[in-house]
Amino acid sequence: MMTDPIADMLTRIRNALQIERPFVDIPASKIKESIAGALQREGFIWDFEIVENSPQNILRVNLKYGPNGERVIQKIIRESKPGRRTYQDVRSMPEVLQGLGISILSTSKGVLSNREAKKEGVGGELLCTIW
Repeated sequence: MMTDPIADMLTRIRNALQIERPFVDIPASKIKESIAGALQREGFIWDFEIVENSPQNILRVNLKYGPNGERVIQKIIRESKPGRRTYQDVRSMPEVLQGLGISILSTSKGVLSNREAKKEGVGGELLCTIW
C-alpha cells in the first residue's frame, strides 16, 4: 500500500529526468492525470496518455527537454503531505522564482497551476512546486 501516490509520481518524474528518459510510466489515477494536465498546459511536459493495462491503467508522461538536451524541469518539491496539509489563499499565493516556476494546487475548480488559480480567483491545497 502506497501512502502518498502524488509524491511517488513526482519522484518517478524526477528519477526519469536524471537519466534523461523520453517518457515515464506511472500507475494512473484521476488526480495524477490532472497534475499531468497542469504540467502540459504550463509547458513543462510534451504530453501524456493513458495506456490501458490490467489490473491498473498506466499514465505515460512524455518528458520535455531543451534544444541542447537540458531539462525543462529543474526541481520538483512536494509541498502538501499526508501528515501536514498546506493550503494557499488566492491573495497570499507567492510567485515561484519570480514567475519562472509554477505551483500546482487542488482547488474547487480542479487541479490548476498558480497562474490559472489567480485568474479564476480560487485558492486550495498546494500540491507541489516546479521550476
